[in-house]
Amino acid sequence: MDKHKLRKKKQYILPKAGTSPGLIYIDENSLPPKITVHRFNSEGYEEKSLENINQILKITGDKTATYWIEIHGFASMELFETLNRDLHINKLVLEDITRTYQRPKMEEYDSYVFAVSRMLFLDEEDSLANDQIAYILTENTLITFQDTYEDCLDAVRLRLKAGKGSIRITGSSYIMYAIMDVIVDTYFEILGKWSEDLDVIEDRLLEKPEKSILYETQHIKRNLINIRRVAWPERDKLNDMLRSDSPLISDQTKIYIRDAYDHCIQIIDLVESLKEISATNVDMYLSIISNRMNEIMKVLTIISSIFIPLTFIAGIYGMNFADKDPITGKLLPDNMPELYQAYGYRYTMIVMLVIAIVQVIYFWRKGWFK
Repeated sequence: MDKHKLRKKKQYILPKAGTSPGLIYIDENSLPPKITVHRFNSEGYEEKSLENINQILKITGDKTATYWIEIHGFASMELFETLNRDLHINKLVLEDITRTYQRPKMEEYDSYVFAVSRMLFLDEEDSLANDQIAYILTENTLITFQDTYEDCLDAVRLRLKAGKGSIRITGSSYIMYAIMDVIVDTYFEILGKWSEDLDVIEDRLLEKPEKSILYETQHIKRNLINIRRVAWPERDKLNDMLRSDSPLISDQTKIYIRDAYDHCIQIIDLVESLKEISATNVDMYLSIISNRMNEIMKVLTIISSIFIPLTFIAGIYGMNFADKDPITGKLLPDNMPELYQAYGYRYTMIVMLVIAIVQVIYFWRKGWFK
């Protein structure tokens, strides 16, 4: 199980029944916030770190540039109070950001668009990480929220630094698409790895079925269910973005979103295919084990069939009922006349050997030894 080591499952704390809506939740294990600002346009790119969220309004005032603000870590109530007070972010949205068990979705508000994605990636131990990334999209700014410092978004950052393609000139909605596209593409990478693992498991299954194969297959199948649980609402979210009338999502960006939507459908199909393969591997393992047990039972049956008549003969002559009283010499009727037969032991062993040979020949002609 080292190859498929289980990742420690996150413990999500759900709000108690009757809790007031819009309650911002800061977990006691939350990380200190790290704020990184990416400023870019057709002329250049700049990256800087902020110490205080209050500096966002001052930085994003330049309408000739686009901004991507990354916020990692939620251990600051001031951060969310500032977002509510200065950027007028609804407290219900802030609650969804801090409650990191949300399903992928998109919601439209007057001055911004709120969206959620589930970011799946394999960590350093090849365990599946399932983290939430939330987006707030405004006219020229995209703010992303993550409760951890890890992610799979280096490809987007490298594209921004390189300045290739249209990533610097197509606005903040394209940056949100680019992040979602990387997340969806990461699903493909994970599924590709598991597809190779299932092929290897199938080869091992045919060579030497082991109990670890069943555990590894079941582990992959469980993770496939996790991806399926994410991929379906992700597809619905992308479809909502395609149908959205919000001016914050440009028509040019929707062309690319349509491609990501198609990828999401492919992922759902691939997940279903891999689930069938994993189920087939489990069934094949159980079938092989059952056939092996049948072979063992057949061998035991052959051995038992050979020894049953031999045991019967040995049991009869083991009763020792003599035909003559050894003390008085009186004849005892209906007792064993063979008990004092000369060469009786030798004859009995020969008869038993002949019976065993006859049975072996019979079983062999019936094909039991194949």
